[in-house]
Amino acid sequence: MLANWFPNVASIWPQFVQATWETLYMTFWSAIIAGVLGLGTGIFLVVTQPGGINADPPFYSFLDKVVNLLRSVPFIILLAVMAPVTKYIVGTTVGTPAALVPLIVGIFPFYARQVQNALLSIEPSVIEAAQAMGSSTTEIIFRIYLRECLPDIIRVSVVTIISLLGLTTMAGAIGSGGLGDIAISVGYARFENDVTIAALLVILVLVFMTQIIGDWVARRVERL
Repeated sequence: MLANWFPNVASIWPQFVQATWETLYMTFWSAIIAGVLGLGTGIFLVVTQPGGINADPPFYSFLDKVVNLLRSVPFIILLAVMAPVTKYIVGTTVGTPAALVPLIVGIFPFYARQVQNALLSIEPSVIEAAQAMGSSTTEIIFRIYLRECLPDIIRVSVVTIISLLGLTTMAGAIGSGGLGDIAISVGYARFENDVTIAALLVILVLVFMTQIIGDWVARRVERL
């Protein structure tokens, strides 16, 4: 059946499977590393903002501008700008491992801002009550911010992962591998439209699965 509907995909099946695994590899490791950086940055933005529990306006202003700057750079340009840094860290500017550096830099500011917005949904009166009871900054972060906003953080994480999937396909334009690479270098360049369509379908399946699983986890957390 595959040979009937997607003849060109069938002829390069091992390569197509490898591209799928490369997309999963880039998405997984970028999501993990950028998730840690973005979560930490989002927490710092909330804590150090004017009126925050550990207000530091100069630091907040600097961090806020860095996040805005990185979010403003189009990803395709970021790929080129980050090339020397990627070369220094990974030793090459092509291939799947090399794509991780610009992917992380490109997605973590987006996630940080999403986390910041999620944490700001906590009523200030709740924070003031915790401070009045003598809770430390660390206790407020873990027991109130992260605990109360966990469902929202899960939801914004899902949005970020879906955006990250889109970025991995864009990274394929410069030879990072993955489904984006095979869709462009094989499907588009050779006019083998079934390869492009198959890559698109796999990406859509990954997006739908991510959304379904994320929504399910968020609902379960809300009931705890």
